[in-house]
Amino acid sequence: MMRTRAEPERLQKVLARLGLGSRRQVEGWIAAGRLTLNGRVARLGDRAVPSDKLLLDGRVVRLAQARLPRTGSPLFVCNRSPGQPLLGRTPEDAGQSLAAGLPRRAGRRYLSVSPMPLQDGGLELLTADGALAARLQRTVRSLPVEFRLRVRGEVTPQQEQGVLGGELDRGARLAIGGIESAGGEGFNRWYRLAATGVSGSDLRQLLERQGIALSRVLRVRLGTLALERSLPRGHSRELSAGERDALLDPPVPPAGASDSTTAGP
Repeated sequence: MMRTRAEPERLQKVLARLGLGSRRQVEGWIAAGRLTLNGRVARLGDRAVPSDKLLLDGRVVRLAQARLPRTGSPLFVCNRSPGQPLLGRTPEDAGQSLAAGLPRRAGRRYLSVSPMPLQDGGLELLTADGALAARLQRTVRSLPVEFRLRVRGEVTPQQEQGVLGGELDRGARLAIGGIESAGGEGFNRWYRLAATGVSGSDLRQLLERQGIALSRVLRVRLGTLALERSLPRGHSRELSAGERDALLDPPVPPAGASDSTTAGP
């Protein structure tokens, strides 16, 4: 069988797919002279193939790991109901887990990527490929993410400012883009919260730290992937190669661009 030759790709795209940094970060590394390609200092616009020798701060970057077979490594997006087990860690909940409904052809043991707390739900990612899960886990730290919050009562201006500050108990600071009302009345109010690289557990800690009484947190968007209304709770679907690649190598949005078309609460 004849082998097809790998097409050269820009360094920032290759390193972003490996999860080492965003394309903008890699461009900064190139400008600072931190990358060398085949023995010379890399330049903006340089392209590489898996056989090239690339060093970052003197350490070898294994370019061959930047490619995933398009026909393998399936990745599933799931719409998990709050309280529904994701992986079924115990025999009691194994049959009720989301992973139990996924095809066995994709693997016998599934892994989750940045899972939401059990009491919360919404968009989840599952794969049986450990390498893919590890790369996605690194990548999601730089992805925009959107949540829907159901709150008992209204969020006060003081609480809103605390949320925007993003400070956690351990002193870390989350990148919160904004929080705004999304409807509801009486005791139950819905809010939309936008952030970057924020996990569900850290978000819950931040909100509870501000004295916000949460009754539900749903993740509805991760990077370019939105939770569609056509995907019922408790169901999953396999992502296309293009959707998977967009998570591994997210496109850089134009300045000022926004897209608020997501599933509702």
